[in-house]
Amino acid sequence: MGDIRQVPVTELPNDFTDDADRVLLDVREHDEWAAGHVRGALHIPLGDVPTRLGEIDLDAELLVVCHSSGRSMRVLQYLDQMGYEGSCVRGGMLAWVEHGKPIETPNAESQ
Repeated sequence: MGDIRQVPVTELPNDFTDDADRVLLDVREHDEWAAGHVRGALHIPLGDVPTRLGEIDLDAELLVVCHSSGRSMRVLQYLDQMGYEGSCVRGGMLAWVEHGKPIETPNAESQ
């Protein structure tokens, strides 16, 4: 797992909605996503990634986030075997919230 690049949340924008050059792939489960996610992120739970690979713009810079980084690393290892590169958001959503970055929920714009 040492080969996979990790990006600190402090180097990322708060919103990926209009970022055509980067994709933030959130691989957490549906309940985790509903509890709060990064605006503009693409949600594909870990187990669905192989069957939904076509939904990911693999020509863009790929950043993968989960709760704390474990699932992100697994997805990135899988993608590496498929010939694609990406980076892990270091510390996942735990680090995102810890740094006071905004999250979006179904019932609120951001927290």
